[in-house]
Amino acid sequence: MGKDEQEHKKFLEQQLEWCKEQDRILEEIEMKLYEMKKVAEYAFNHELTSLEVDELNGRLKKLESEVLFLEKQLHSVVH
Repeated sequence: MGKDEQEHKKFLEQQLEWCKEQDRILEEIEMKLYEMKKVAEYAFNHELTSLEVDELNGRLKKLESEVLFLEKQLHSVVH
């Protein structure tokens, strides 16, 4: 295998790793968004005390900040 072929193979391997990392991050984001949806549906379908509302709002805010953090990771991964 020539030097050019080795470099091309290495480049393709790096691209594959980048795609895998992007996929992993997107999967994590999807799981967080699904959890947010479940929290919102629960809140919509149940009469909640103000304490429960505060707890669910706190949960949603935490999930939202986790999604934003993951999105930053998604955009900072250089390929």
